[in-house]
Amino acid sequence: MNGVGDALLLAAAGVLAGLVGTAGGITSLISYPALLAAGLPALAANVANIVAAVACWPGAALASRPELAGQGPWLRRWVPVAALGGAAGSALLMSTPPGVFARVVPFLVAAGSLALLAQPRLAALRGHRDGGVLLPAALVALSVYNGYFGAGSGVMILALLLITAEPRLPTANALKNMLLGAGVLVSAAAFAVFTPVAWTAVVPLSVGLFAGSTLGPLVTRRVPARVLRPLVALVGLVLAVVLWIQPHG
Repeated sequence: MNGVGDALLLAAAGVLAGLVGTAGGITSLISYPALLAAGLPALAANVANIVAAVACWPGAALASRPELAGQGPWLRRWVPVAALGGAAGSALLMSTPPGVFARVVPFLVAAGSLALLAQPRLAALRGHRDGGVLLPAALVALSVYNGYFGAGSGVMILALLLITAEPRLPTANALKNMLLGAGVLVSAAAFAVFTPVAWTAVVPLSVGLFAGSTLGPLVTRRVPARVLRPLVALVGLVLAVVLWIQPHG
């Protein structure tokens, strides 16, 4: 972090990341490279990214009140699953050496980008809904990944919900935001207690993420996801190549 310039960069990136992420895209593909650009190494950037992402939860909840009406019983059933998965993912991250994480990051980012591109095809399968086994099993796995790194986890959880639980995109997106928020909150609490956190980066990024997350659900109601999907996926794939050539350790 080098002063006001980096703080403004992170705040602006947070607004865009919060908007895209809570509208169905991939928050980390915008916020994570911004943290790298601000001078944080890979592992510290990932920790700061997850901690800052807590700000998306209340913002998305406030903006998604119409979609979340009547969803209390469903959320009480599945939010604890997402929270436990996030805790497991954060434990995995804290036990991973920084050099190893730097080598893995490009492949995680590429996987998240490809998941975003595949979202329409996955969502088209919602006519074959079977939430009995698929929903809990996949939700646990994706929540663990969300606590570990998370790029693309939101898109994959959204597709999972469209297939197994909720065919309406705005409502499925609102539920996805609540599941992600639960996992991120637990992960962030663990990081705050057990590992160093770059708070000077977290604060401006959090402010931007909160602001952007209040806009994302509104965009989901009005703008087709295909407008943002290819651009964000392309940015993610370019980032994956750059990180593969020049890993940040």
